[in-house]
Amino acid sequence: MTYGCSELVQKRLETFGRYAYNRVNVKNNLGGESFMKLLEDRIRKDGVVKEGNVLKVDRFLNHQMDIELFQEIGKEFKRRFANENVNKILTIEASGIGIACVAAESFHVPVVFAKKTQTKNIAGEVYRTQVESFTHGRIYDIIVSKEFLGKGDRVLLIDDFLANGKALEGLAQLVQDSGAELVGAGIVIEKGFQRGGDVIRAKGIHLESLAIVDGMNDKTGEIIFREQ
Repeated sequence: MTYGCSELVQKRLETFGRYAYNRVNVKNNLGGESFMKLLEDRIRKDGVVKEGNVLKVDRFLNHQMDIELFQEIGKEFKRRFANENVNKILTIEASGIGIACVAAESFHVPVVFAKKTQTKNIAGEVYRTQVESFTHGRIYDIIVSKEFLGKGDRVLLIDDFLANGKALEGLAQLVQDSGAELVGAGIVIEKGFQRGGDVIRAKGIHLESLAIVDGMNDKTGEIIFREQ
């Protein structure tokens, strides 16, 4: 069968329309188990297991960033914390900032990030606590200006990784010191074989981890995820 020019254009438009419609439907229907499977597959594909229980995901999460994936992460956090009336998101510099900012679009709220150094730009009073970094193996101060956190705030913590839980504990302490209410914590990847998740849950914090890694093998590159 042959088509005239106008018929051919119409056919191509119809094909493109079906493709666009299907793609939008797939994206709109992502959530829950479908999204977790998508995230786990991406971690297996682009994650690199290194010696010392290190999982590198800098191809898409915390160096080069896949913004379309971040948008789906934000939607999933919104779905899980939909009833918490979040009015502020708190994260820690630096790798948590990108995820928190994109997620904030789904919540329509501002993002505050805890700084690891006090600069001249922060001249007023601050909330301050210490955290231990698993990645860098050192202890450092984190601070948030009192101008941006206080009573009446309902705060959601967001970060890329949860290992020993020290960063989240530090952020939770800042929220407590400010008089704000901590409504939960959203984590993209939790290392379930380390103690951080258990520590945070034991404190009664509503913790939602999108992917939980229960084991890794740096020799084979295998990554084992917990069923949720």
